[in-house]
Amino acid sequence: MLGSLLLAGSRSPLARRAVSGFPLTRKVVDRFVAGESAADAVETARRLTGSGLSVTIDHLGEEVRDSGAAVAAAKAYVSLLEALRPLGLGDRAEASVKLSAVGQALDPGLALENARQICAAARECGSTVTLDMEDHATVDATLGALRALREDFPETGVAIQAYLFRSEADCRDLAGSRVRLVKGAYAEPASVAHQRRADVDRAYVRCLRVLMAGSGYPMVATHDDRLMAIAESLAVSAGRGPGDYEFQMLYGIRADRQAALAAAGSRVRVYVPYGDDWYGYFMRRLAERPANVAFFLRALRGG
Repeated sequence: MLGSLLLAGSRSPLARRAVSGFPLTRKVVDRFVAGESAADAVETARRLTGSGLSVTIDHLGEEVRDSGAAVAAAKAYVSLLEALRPLGLGDRAEASVKLSAVGQALDPGLALENARQICAAARECGSTVTLDMEDHATVDATLGALRALREDFPETGVAIQAYLFRSEADCRDLAGSRVRLVKGAYAEPASVAHQRRADVDRAYVRCLRVLMAGSGYPMVATHDDRLMAIAESLAVSAGRGPGDYEFQMLYGIRADRQAALAAAGSRVRVYVPYGDDWYGYFMRRLAERPANVAFFLRALRGG
């Protein structure tokens, strides 16, 4: 129930004003968001990669309905990738892109062109792009854009949300692709998505089986130790070594676990968001784990 309320709040202008205006909110946001500028994101990437981790960087923003804002978002990604190039990190520092941030809801053609520019900038620094997945109504459009981008940039990846009923089939269709498997972080109706945590977990494992048995590159995005162990077991059964898949975790959540996995030889990529449009992302992080809400409340009390 709490998660559903928080997800609803993530799209409420009234809730946005209330939370954004609260003086202590920034203290908590700083745990989950690397900063507001590209320089903040680059410094965070430098620090994390220096400790043996990889990163995927998200310039925060979504549901853009102004062509100028969509072009500005694409330029922000290009500038970020240009700033990363001198570090020589290659695919240890990639970009995560929401198509709605670069104009998908306004003009799919504009969004595709903006995404192409970002992919080209990523290739220039030896990196790549993963398309974030948004709510269920955008899945077909996102996968269509992925197919178009992969004609010139076959290294482009995509996120698939296990809680959607369609996702196991989508994983089969994405044979040979880089796929980030997530549980899902949007409030979806029971007609299209599993609602119970146990059902979501089972769906996640079914998708994992498909990805590990395929010829692509699975990116296992979870903080659940049990699912991580299942992923490792499936990888061994499929003959995959540590470099044939990776774990992904969010910036600010279970940093000790990230370090332990990397120290044990696993490839671990941290999802690093930055920018001033942090509200929707922040609310979804609170909705995902009760521990995040407890952290928020302790910070508001000054603890």
